Amino acid sequence: MNKVRNISVERDSSIPVEQQQIELVERKGIAHPDTMCDSIMEAVCVALCREYKQRFGRILHHNIDKGMVVAGKSIPAPGGGKIIEPIKIIFGDRATYAHNSSVIPVGEIAEKAARQWLHKHMRFIDPEKHVIYQNEIKPGSQELTDAFSRAYIGANDTSVGVGYAPLTETEQLVFAIEHYFNSPIFKHAYPETGKDIKIMGMRNGRDLTLTVAMAFVDQYI
Repeated sequence: MNKVRNISVERDSSIPVEQQQIELVERKGIAHPDTMCDSIMEAVCVALCREYKQRFGRILHHNIDKGMVVAGKSIPAPGGGKIIEPIKIIFGDRATYAHNSSVIPVGEIAEKAARQWLHKHMRFIDPEKHVIYQNEIKPGSQELTDAFSRAYIGANDTSVGVGYAPLTETEQLVFAIEHYFNSPIFKHAYPETGKDIKIMGMRNGRDLTLTVAMAFVDQYI
């Protein structure tokens, strides 16, 4: 039996971005605090899903999309400074802590996932010495947690997603430039450059202006 899918396709009558006079594109690198926070919370979500699947054969209710990276303090100096106050990573939102009389160590899973992500992506951050982890993930409400136990699995929330394709020429350029600046080849040639990068591209007609904000590593200066 074919399932009816409620899909509507319409023609967009607006001017394509590439044909507009002005286009602005921004890209944040892997060590930008916004990217770091989102990536760590995504890693926590994946780790929780894996734990749920391994232990119970299915993913249990959780929402792991709220977190915070609180800045630490450092004293930079030529040849290498020092960190005087650690970074703090706060995990937020909801997760299932117990199922079928079995307890899930959500906080430990979140912290381990964050440590692994930092170890993999941050060259100069020691996940043990330079970071404090604070778990504020709470159990979900009964009205939501039982959604996956019902005979009919339906949505338990409303949400809107927006996507578009393909990338414009300006978007492709900004994306490629950020990837190059954070590539192993570039870091080997210029180790003093950090991964906290933000690139803004502004296209005016066929003229492209790039603004690059890039951190520097004091121990190589």
